[in-house]
Amino acid sequence: MADFLLELRCEEIPARMQAGARAELEKLFRRELEAAGVKHDNLRIWSTPRRLALIAYDLPAATEAVSEEAKGPPEGAPDAAIDGFCKKAGVTRDQLELRDVKGRMTYFAVVATPGRPMAEVLAAAIPAIIRDFSWPKSMRWGAASITTDSLRWVRPLSGIVALLDGAVLDVEVGGIRSGRETMGHRFHHSGSIAIESAHTYEGQLLNARVIVKHTKREALIRQGAEEVAAAAGLKLVADEGLVIENAGLTENPVPLLGRFDEAFLDVPPEVIQLTARVNQKYFVCEDSQGKLANAFVCTANIAPLDPAVVVDGNRKVLAARLSDARFFWEQDQKTPLAVHAEKLSRITFHEKLGTVADKVERVAKLARWLVESDIVTPAKAGASGGSDHTPKVPASAGMTKEKLADMAEQAARLCKADLVTEMVGEFPELQGLMGGYYAAKEGLPQEVAEAIRDHYKPVGQGDDVPTAPVTVAVSLADKLDTLMCFFAINEKPTGSKDPFALRRAALAVIRLVLENGLRFSVDATFETMTDVIAMGRRDDEGQARRDELDALLLNEIASGSAGLHWFILDRLKVQQRDAGVRHDLIDAVVTKDDDLVRLLARVHALQAFVTTEDGANLLAGYKRAANILKKEGYEGPAGTPDPEVLSSLKEGNDTIPDTGEEDPLAMVDDPDVGDILAAEARDNPSLSYTPEPAEQALIDALDSAAPRAAQAVREERFADAMAALATLRAPIDRFFEEVTVNAEEADKRAARLALLARFRDAVHRVADFSRIEG
Repeated sequence: MADFLLELRCEEIPARMQAGARAELEKLFRRELEAAGVKHDNLRIWSTPRRLALIAYDLPAATEAVSEEAKGPPEGAPDAAIDGFCKKAGVTRDQLELRDVKGRMTYFAVVATPGRPMAEVLAAAIPAIIRDFSWPKSMRWGAASITTDSLRWVRPLSGIVALLDGAVLDVEVGGIRSGRETMGHRFHHSGSIAIESAHTYEGQLLNARVIVKHTKREALIRQGAEEVAAAAGLKLVADEGLVIENAGLTENPVPLLGRFDEAFLDVPPEVIQLTARVNQKYFVCEDSQGKLANAFVCTANIAPLDPAVVVDGNRKVLAARLSDARFFWEQDQKTPLAVHAEKLSRITFHEKLGTVADKVERVAKLARWLVESDIVTPAKAGASGGSDHTPKVPASAGMTKEKLADMAEQAARLCKADLVTEMVGEFPELQGLMGGYYAAKEGLPQEVAEAIRDHYKPVGQGDDVPTAPVTVAVSLADKLDTLMCFFAINEKPTGSKDPFALRRAALAVIRLVLENGLRFSVDATFETMTDVIAMGRRDDEGQARRDELDALLLNEIASGSAGLHWFILDRLKVQQRDAGVRHDLIDAVVTKDDDLVRLLARVHALQAFVTTEDGANLLAGYKRAANILKKEGYEGPAGTPDPEVLSSLKEGNDTIPDTGEEDPLAMVDDPDVGDILAAEARDNPSLSYTPEPAEQALIDALDSAAPRAAQAVREERFADAMAALATLRAPIDRFFEEVTVNAEEADKRAARLALLARFRDAVHRVADFSRIEG
């Protein structure tokens, strides 16, 4: 067994590229070994700003000999065919073997590949790895760079260390010859280092003040930054991304605490943190009250003789950055948000959807409509979040519907105004947040300021969901408009591509609805939105937009899952799958309901029911009944009985309304129609014989359970509806055990099929059991 070290040394590798470079090095090294027939897992791969290192332990001394055979033409084949086979296999004709294959002699070529020394395999692999290495950005350098065949690397490659059990592998790539010489820390060590072997590599570099393990540098930064903050009575604001980035910028990290002028604390804390983080790679700290302190932690790449000198230099650079931020903060406040908003007409939202000002107009109308249509109401209020620059009082205290509508529209008209401010121009990550600060400084109502601040939320799966009613109205309107308009111009997500983040918008809508208990029909809401969105435009433009959005809805109905309504429901299935809810149970309820809150309550009750013994057996009984009815022509989820059976139910009674549908029971979910049909079936059974005991037991059970289940569904007592269905389990099992459905007598057969259809329809009024797996 042998140990192998490969170090590729160059000028500074960007910190953001180092993780990908480590993965790329491992991938290419494994590729070369596997091509030689070697599988190996004992690898260590490290990086510093100036090197990539790989150590492979316990490599075999040589690859194994391999014997491969190939079947050729039969004996007696034309010479050209035999010669072509020999050329392809790399053998001569006298090396071929004749073997009997199903009674016919056939040529075979046996090619034996001897094992290769590992040194030879690695010497061939290193140039291939370097030349095939993929960087996000790379460069050529030196005189050779005048040709496109020259070596490319992220920064000029300056050295290669390649040692197998301490012996140098002689490799040359792009004019750079391998050896055992490397370099230590740029400032703490002078001269080169002769690496003895893979086992001494880490220790020798450590003596030269280079910590080659990136994970060890990360731990030192994480721990050291916390310690210097704690020594000053402060708490470090954790930032794992910043830990990794600083580890990628240093070979010998030393965290140091510095202070900046307290006057800068007048700037919003998020601005200070972002300025320190993005521009200077500094950590920030909080005081004992959890407020941002005038302190930062920088990471030096040296152990300074006088840390105060290093800290002071970093303080001056940070002060310049904070001065810029304070200038933006003060300048932006000189212009009211309403005036900033006027500039949105210069920004294109989408070439087919107009400007950002057009979007704001749509969102404002939708936000007001969501309140006026009672989708978002003052009663939906949650606790207000507040901030350091806004009072922490309940945002919905004493709010009327009219006042809520006015505030929602006002917040919506200003929610995108900060996009044209200097601060957001410098830090796009602060959009929304800065608008909230500016609104509070301007003296706008707290509810409006918070709605502007939080209307982008929830952005990701772990993001907070707004609960203040004004914020909910604006956030929901913004996302519904995005979904509706991009679907209207046929910019739908395809495969893994979702350039306008419509899947994320749909998930945000679902979270807003579920966590705030908003009650509305998804389909009906989108249909009404077509008119709301088209309002306020010139007649010709308004009509064109109305026609586009109406066409969308028509397409939605015609194309099923391709429409926006089904897109939302499909996202719901994805979200709930992560929460442990079965997708087939959602399918079973979706056809009955598109009120997301009620739908999920129904699904949870159904999932609890089907996991019980009664639920599993009732599902089996349902599927047996459905199969019999399907075989006998009772098609459709609601059940389409034989015309003679339906006639016997309606004969002499004109109280059943004419639905106008091809399926006479297409409106079986309508409470009025369902009750009438159930009453007709019960009061006028038209039986010409005495039912068997098991048959009568099922009739009696349906008489009791079906109305109770239907009533429970109407009152949204879904657990009670499932309990009512559970009482049908024993009667349906007994029915199938004791009753012959396809009796020879036509009247018995028709009546029993009608009874099974009634059983199926009673179940369907709770959920579509045909969509449940199992």
